[in-house]
Amino acid sequence: MSVTVRLPSQLRSLVGGAGEVPVDAATVREAILAVDAEYPGLAGRILDDAGALRRFVNVFVADEDVRFLNGLDTVLESGQTVSLVPAVAGG
Repeated sequence: MSVTVRLPSQLRSLVGGAGEVPVDAATVREAILAVDAEYPGLAGRILDDAGALRRFVNVFVADEDVRFLNGLDTVLESGQTVSLVPAVAGG
């Protein structure tokens, strides 16, 4: 099923400057890996060495944080958008 992965400006250089990348994926993990297959290097910025979501990266599906759903195994429906959002810290 076709979904869109939305990328923040910090990650766009990894995907040729695109703000959104369409992929075929059934889960959030598959969507991230599909983008990485086309643009190697993205998964390393999103996932740690064990394949888990990095601590300072937030992922949203339909405005819901995947950490409160099924994490990287959250099932996607055709047409949904997966938003990758690096955490912002400051004071």
